[in-house]
Amino acid sequence: MTGLFITLEGPEGAGKSTNREYLAERLRAQGIDVVLTREPGGTPLAERIRELLLAPSDEAMDADTELLLVFAARAQHLAAVIRPALARGAVVLCDRFTDATYAYQGGGRGLSVERIAALENFVQGDLRPDLTLVFDLPVEIGLARATARGRLDRFEQEGRAFFDAVRSTYLARAAAAPERYRLVEAALPLDQVQASLDGLLPDLLSLLAERQNG
Repeated sequence: MTGLFITLEGPEGAGKSTNREYLAERLRAQGIDVVLTREPGGTPLAERIRELLLAPSDEAMDADTELLLVFAARAQHLAAVIRPALARGAVVLCDRFTDATYAYQGGGRGLSVERIAALENFVQGDLRPDLTLVFDLPVEIGLARATARGRLDRFEQEGRAFFDAVRSTYLARAAAAPERYRLVEAALPLDQVQASLDGLLPDLLSLLAERQNG
């Protein structure tokens, strides 16, 4: 794999999509092949699974069903989009990946880390992101932003305790592996958030050049 795999994580309303576009523009200005994608989703089949996961329903979804659907979508996404892009040397910017599973299904739903890790190893093998940006902000700000966007999806309808657990899990994972994670203060004004992203570019470009030059 000669490309770079960068994931953007964080709760609802953290600005991941906006900042993913910004980072893509900055990289493309350097002549770099950039692939924008998201989870759950990223392929037509995986997007159909996304619809099942996000749509409110009268039938409650079991937490194990949710977990398996997430990894089913991820397996398709990896095979059809992520691995081919990395193999050709592209930078993949993915809005959420497996850290979200640990945060939402692990922290939020209370599923065991061991169960998630087993599926992670089965579906991904040794593939992990090169860099994970965690867009962190207080839960109440994120929920207010999500509510302002309009109708809430199935996850956004969860209560405060759920999102407190999600945030705590993200922060704990970032603290445990600082070599892979970068915390981004998403409550700051957008120009300040993007200035922090600009600061990452030299290291990203250096790592990409090193990988492509063998």
